[in-house]
Amino acid sequence: MISRVKRYFLEISEFSTKIHLNIPKSYKIILDHQKDFHLNKFFYKQIGAEHYWRDRLSWSDKDWIRYVTNTNLETHVLKNEDDLVGYYEQEYHPSSNTVELINLGVLKDFRGLKLGSTLVNHAIASASRKNPDRMWVHTCSLDHKHALQNYISKGFEIFKEEEIDFVA
Repeated sequence: MISRVKRYFLEISEFSTKIHLNIPKSYKIILDHQKDFHLNKFFYKQIGAEHYWRDRLSWSDKDWIRYVTNTNLETHVLKNEDDLVGYYEQEYHPSSNTVELINLGVLKDFRGLKLGSTLVNHAIASASRKNPDRMWVHTCSLDHKHALQNYISKGFEIFKEEEIDFVA
């Protein structure tokens, strides 16, 4: 079945010096210095299952390793004590001095707690430390129902919209 999907490309170029992370007690966001592809693969499959993330499902472990060991890629993991909660991936592009927020999401059991908002704030704060000209992300009508509004509420602005055919 083919359906139309609305895709939004957003950017932020003004980085506030004060970003309120609002990380709840017992939660922490850590940078995966180990570059453990299993984490990225796990989150991609678990979070992406409901949002039709499919591009990487056919990747071999070798593909995943190549992806996560990119020196410009960072994976930040949200945990509640030792439980995995969510993550985001962002890549710095030195040639354009931009940061791309590639994927961001929260596992199903932790949704509704505004943790996606916390992750977006953290991603912006992390990106701003690189002093980029801009940070950008794309989202679509298949993503979480609050994704677009979450980005806009943090200062992202839509710079491109398109409709694409999607085969379910």
